[in-house]
Amino acid sequence: MSKKEEFKDFIRNKPELVEYIKNKEMTMQKFYEIYDVYGNDENAWKPYERSNPNSTSSSGLSVSKITDLVKNINVDELQKHINTAQKALGIVEELTSKGTNNVSNLAKGPLTSRPLNKFFED
Repeated sequence: MSKKEEFKDFIRNKPELVEYIKNKEMTMQKFYEIYDVYGNDENAWKPYERSNPNSTSSSGLSVSKITDLVKNINVDELQKHINTAQKALGIVEELTSKGTNNVSNLAKGPLTSRPLNKFFED
């Protein structure tokens, strides 16, 4: 088996290294150079091991990152945005639920007719 094939097998067994490549923290070339020099030596690969058991390889999010995001949420601002969205949805619902009846309630102009010779509140 060639060195390149051994490296491919090594990478397949270390999915945390693939995460470094996906996150663009390292390149495959750099990992290959480390493998070429040190091989499977655990001391060479310790800096790249993810010791956090809460991390997920599929999404890249860990529980600690999620809790940090939740801690940074301003509840008052969130409530204001929710209230604004509810008001907007209420207006849209009001306009669409009544159909043509709602359109007839809108002001169409003056309720009494104006005399022809009175244009600009003369």
